[in-house]
Amino acid sequence: MRVLFWGTRGSLPASVDSEAIRRKIFKVVKLASGLSFHSDEEIEKFLFNNLSDKNLSFSATGSYGANTSCVEIEGGNEYIICDAGTGLRDFGNHVVKTMGQTHQQKPNVFNLFISHLHWDHIQGFPFFTPAYMAGNQINIYGLHEKLEDAFIAQQEPPFFPVPLKYMNADIRFTTLELGKTYNIAGVNIKTIPQNHPGGSYGYRFEKDGKSIVYSTDSEHKEEAYDDNYPFIDFALDADLLIFDAQYSLIDAISFKENWGHSSNIIGVELSVKANVKHLCIFHNEPTLDDERLDQFLEDTRRYLKIFSESSSLRIDLAYDGMLIEI
Repeated sequence: MRVLFWGTRGSLPASVDSEAIRRKIFKVVKLASGLSFHSDEEIEKFLFNNLSDKNLSFSATGSYGANTSCVEIEGGNEYIICDAGTGLRDFGNHVVKTMGQTHQQKPNVFNLFISHLHWDHIQGFPFFTPAYMAGNQINIYGLHEKLEDAFIAQQEPPFFPVPLKYMNADIRFTTLELGKTYNIAGVNIKTIPQNHPGGSYGYRFEKDGKSIVYSTDSEHKEEAYDDNYPFIDFALDADLLIFDAQYSLIDAISFKENWGHSSNIIGVELSVKANVKHLCIFHNEPTLDDERLDQFLEDTRRYLKIFSESSSLRIDLAYDGMLIEI
């Protein structure tokens, strides 16, 4: 299985302005001072592989991205996508661009699993090119009773010029039931309710002994410190946990308490308790720039050593374009 991140920001898209780009260029030029490059390959080695005594941070040469939540899970016999944030637009454009470039193509069936109906998790759908193409089938799954109503409403006047009914693909809505295990696109799928304003749901995807848990927009409170906390069993032995850690601990327990998101600290603790192999911090705070997100990741990794020095847990921070092999 593979996981491709098309959108990783929380709450709203977050662009990179010209001043931020200039700061990145300044860092790179300053670190390159005194070096000589005799080929493009040497420049690429400096930028992407780094030299032993010249290390560039991720924030200097890359970006954590701008798009809201959209994650593709490869491994099934059809497309599987978690949430329809603005990253869905880039995913759809990629699918259209690569059509016909390989001999083995997935059927044009797209299975979208929606965590909840807040705008940042569905706002990419009106710009999802495959939804306008006749012959495509789009299955939209969720656990909210008014799942279809929300998708219709955001494309009604005055919000959008093209109503959902004018999209040419075969679009179907299915409300899932808690407690049931589904097999969709050859992948076993389980769900869990989560603490978030209006309610949200996490998903566990299992195939060939591998497991991926997608858990965003969930606030873990005092009950998370109970060893019998249901989420621990839900994430048990997961190969990858995609976890909403939008806030620092101080934000999560102070003025952003009850906003429906969790911290990197509780993400580490729950991952260790559930014996997760790889934790990927997700739903990144849109007010944090790339430098501060670099620091956020470093702080999280440092806390793991404090909480469980012997833990082999791998920790990353999701960015648009990130690929993880399971």
